[in-house]
Parts: sequence; C-alpha cells; structure tokens
Amino acid sequence: MSKRIYSLDVLRGVAIAIMLFLDGPPDKIFSILEHPQWAGLTIPDIALPMFAFAMGAAAAISFSRRKPSAKKILKRTALMFLVGVLLEMEPFILLMIFDADFTTADFFERAIVHGRLFGIIQRLAITYALGIFTALAIKNNRGILIAAFVLLIVSSAGYHLYAPENPFDEAHNISQAVDYIFPGVNHIYRPTHDPEGLYGCLAGTASVLFGFLAGKIFVDDSTAREKISVFVAAGIFLSIAGGLWSLTDIISKKLWTTPYALINAGLDFLLLALFMKIFDASSAAKKFSQPLVALGINPLFFFVMNNAILTLLYVLPDGKNYGGLYLQLYYNTTQGLISTEFGATLFCALWALLWLPIAEFFYKKNITIKL
Repeated sequence: MSKRIYSLDVLRGVAIAIMLFLDGPPDKIFSILEHPQWAGLTIPDIALPMFAFAMGAAAAISFSRRKPSAKKILKRTALMFLVGVLLEMEPFILLMIFDADFTTADFFERAIVHGRLFGIIQRLAITYALGIFTALAIKNNRGILIAAFVLLIVSSAGYHLYAPENPFDEAHNISQAVDYIFPGVNHIYRPTHDPEGLYGCLAGTASVLFGFLAGKIFVDDSTAREKISVFVAAGIFLSIAGGLWSLTDIISKKLWTTPYALINAGLDFLLLALFMKIFDASSAAKKFSQPLVALGINPLFFFVMNNAILTLLYVLPDGKNYGGLYLQLYYNTTQGLISTEFGATLFCALWALLWLPIAEFFYKKNITIKL
C-alpha cells in the first residue's frame, strides 16, 4: 500500500462511491443527485469522467515503472469490454433461469438481436485503450495536451458541422447518427441515443489523456508543493476553458460534450490538489478518508459487483424483472420516510454503506482485483 498514491486512491474512491450511491435509486431522489434529462451538470455526472481521468493517471504512474506491451493493453481492454457486455446480458440470463415463461427464443431476441452493445464499462475500455496508445505514441506532455484538445475540437466540430442549426438536438445529432451506423439502432440504450455511444469516446479519450498528464506529474521530480500548484493551475485553466466552451456547446453527460469533459477534468485536478494538501500532511485525515481509499483500490470490481447484484435482486424472486427483492427492501424500510426523495436517497446511502465492510476487508488483506 505504501507504493500507492493516496490522493489518487481517494479520487477513485469518490468516483466509485458516487456510482454505488446512485446506481439503483428505487424511487425519485433529490434532483441534484439525478442525471439531467439532457443538458446540465449534477453530482452523478462527475463520476464517470473522474473514473476515466483516474484510469489515465494510474496508467501513467504504472508505466513509469514498467512500460506495458500493446498485447497487455489490448488484453485488458478486451476483458473490460467483455465484462461490460455480460453485465448488459445478465438480466436476460437470469430471466432464463428464474422465469419459466422466458424462452430461449426470448433470450435470443432480447439479448442478441436487440441487446445493447455499449455501456459504462465498455466506454471505459475503449477510452482507456485509445488514450493509453495515444499517450505512449506521443510521450511528451505538451504533445499529449495538444492531442487531448484536438480530440475535443474534433468532437465539438462534428456536432456543429452535422447539424449547424441545432447541433445538440436530442432527436438529431452526430452522436445519434454514429450510433445508428454502429452498433445500430437495435443495439443502443434508447432509439434516440446511447449515453455511452461510440462518438462520445472522442471526448472521453481526452479525459483519459488529462488524467495521464496528472499521473506524469505525480511521478516527476518536483516537490509536493510544486505538484499541488500545477494541479491547481491546470484545474482552474480547464474549468474556465469548459465554462467558455459552454457558451457554444451544451454540458451533457449523455453526449460527453467538450465543455463537460473540460469542466470535469478541471474539477479532478483541483480535487487531487486538495487531497494532496489534506491527506499528505495529516494522518488523522487519512483515517477519515480510509473508506474511500478502500473502495478506490478495487473500483471496477465494486462497480461490476454492485451492478450484478442489483440486477439479481431486481429479478428475484418472481423472475419478472419488475423490481423483485430490491424494491421490496425499499418498500419495507425507508419508503416515504419524511418524503419520497428523502426516503429513496437514504435507501441509496444505506445500500452504498453495505459495501464498505467488504472494501475494508480487501484493504486490510491487501487484496487487489484488477480488470
């Protein structure tokens, strides 16, 4: 554990904690904790780009010790993508097991013919591979920064060139057009769009590259104070750039637009600076943040297991995938406590807290499960 960078583990822990907290709300929760319908920025919108940023940073730190082979990078990418696809297929696999009325033909129709190809893990896999191969090919920091902005410029330009009058219309934009070509309308989240579609990987890759730069700063020869100063400067610059870019482009998680990527990268740099300032100087603060570190050491494992178990509880016990045990737990515990929003939010918090003992066990036993 001593070889790990504490502030980066905390950042990953924050990302996965948000995901665990908000992955399966059983009812309407407070609006600041819900994704916007199309444009805007709320708390859950920071989790995925934060995770991509952290992946890039961790890769740069790891590669400073030993450069990986292309085969190893591709192997990890393929494994992540496969796990993501299996998560998308899990509900139909469970229905095959628990619902006698759900036939093999139903499985083929819903999981294969109309099954979703992309998802959060698949998005992370693609952006990880694109970002890492780009960073390794360019090598120098200035070139990596330029590459990140080129990707963001290309992403933004695509929307304006494809639909000049209304570039970010939900029913007509370049991201949707790419989705319709690949993977095709039968394999996206909704007929109008896929929030983890292929086009968004352009700006998503930039998020990984910004993280890669942060990781390179972590392992350079500058002092901790100098690194904090660089992180603060980068955070302010990227946040301002994102704010200015939002004058022409919307801030949208579902499209992973340029201002969305910039503002989130700016936030991540600022959080790293804050975490270094707080946790590197105070052992008491480290004890307070240990649950986040425990989650941050195995973030993909906890994300995958949380999604898998939520899906299982939604299917059990009747096999109809209408809410099952998960909603029954909610109905018999916090539903309607003070208000609908408060009860549902409290249930989400309690659900997330259930993972902490497992994370703490892994932490104390030094168990790391990599995807």
